[in-house]
Amino acid sequence: MKNTLENINAESNFTPKSIRSIYRYEKNSKIGYWVLGIFVFLLIVLLMPWTQNISSSGHVTTLYQDQRPQQINTVIPGKIIKWYIKEGDVVKKGDTLVQLADTKDDYLDSNLVERTKDQLNSKEQELLFYSEKINAIESQINAIENNRDLKISSYQNKIEQYKRKLISDSSEVVAAEVDYKIAQEQLTRGKQLFNQGVVSLVELERRTAQSNKTLAILTEKQQKLLNTRQEINIIKIDINSVRQEADDKIFKSRSEIASSRGNIAGATGELAKNKNILANYISRGNQKWLIAPQDGQIIKAKKGGINEIVKEGEMIVEMVPTQIDHAIELFIEPMDLMLINPGQKVRMIFDGFPAIVFSGWPDNSYGTFGGVVSMVENNRNENGKFRILVIPDSEQNVWPAALKTGTGARGFALLNTVPVWYELWRQINGFPPDYYTTKAGTKNAK
Repeated sequence: MKNTLENINAESNFTPKSIRSIYRYEKNSKIGYWVLGIFVFLLIVLLMPWTQNISSSGHVTTLYQDQRPQQINTVIPGKIIKWYIKEGDVVKKGDTLVQLADTKDDYLDSNLVERTKDQLNSKEQELLFYSEKINAIESQINAIENNRDLKISSYQNKIEQYKRKLISDSSEVVAAEVDYKIAQEQLTRGKQLFNQGVVSLVELERRTAQSNKTLAILTEKQQKLLNTRQEINIIKIDINSVRQEADDKIFKSRSEIASSRGNIAGATGELAKNKNILANYISRGNQKWLIAPQDGQIIKAKKGGINEIVKEGEMIVEMVPTQIDHAIELFIEPMDLMLINPGQKVRMIFDGFPAIVFSGWPDNSYGTFGGVVSMVENNRNENGKFRILVIPDSEQNVWPAALKTGTGARGFALLNTVPVWYELWRQINGFPPDYYTTKAGTKNAK
């Protein structure tokens, strides 16, 4: 063995120096240490925790419709008379933006509102006239009824008087009938006695005259009784006549009242119509000035110049509200939809704001902002993805104050925390991320 080493050393003494330098005969190799170190490093990396996430891009918007950019449109057609603003101006609620002039023939009269008010006053006077007429007719009806009742009461008093007279006349008729009967009997006995020669012709003639006299008296009394009864009937007829005449007048007056009330109803309808027209004219006059509905900035003016004609409902300017509660609009793939639910944490990056992102280690990222999923849309968007809205997380740093609507944003929805080797294995196999349970408890962990 010793001889062998000596032979090798002897041979190496004769090997050229360049060959010894290239093949490093005289140095010990450390590649094994490097391989071992790399293997240990990779093993540590593979065992490190990794936060699964779903990344998506979108832009800054708002949850509320009244805080989004809005168009200010014309309500009436017209022409532009004067501009009070220009693009970029910040306006307050109630500020005048543009003045218009009406172009329709029906509204060109400068005294249109005053003339309509005159028509309205005329209708009100007409209503007052009809009301007074009804009151007068009702008073007339009361007078007719009182007069009728007074006449009927007077006739009824006469009837009572004639009834008492009727009793007296009836008694006189009875007495006359008794007298006539007695006279007839005396005349009959006188004729018998005359035939027997007991009484003279003069006595017979006297009895005959007495009988005729009592007959005349009886006839007179009977006629008087009939006249009294006739007077009572006449008075009853007069009462009916008074009632009929009064009823005719009352019916006629009530017909006039009904006609007047019909006129009042028509005039009331016309009055309401005129009030509506007047309100429309006043409202239309107010629409000649376009007013800022809220505080905001004018970003776009579609029309320009003076006397330019605009149509009804046409946009004049567009404005962005000053006060905005920001939210982020993100779009996710359908495969990731089941992994997103309200209340889920999201990390946000905004365009124009520097950030260093480690998507798997969000706690070590710089320049990201916290958010919470507020809404997950149930309908697929036209781009084939589902929309979600993210609002600021009250437990994290506030979003930048200089953030503008429409700014680009990128979000990372944080899911389950797994080892790096598991995430690599999942990515290679194309498996979706793991489920995890949110505070709302709407989804169960695998």
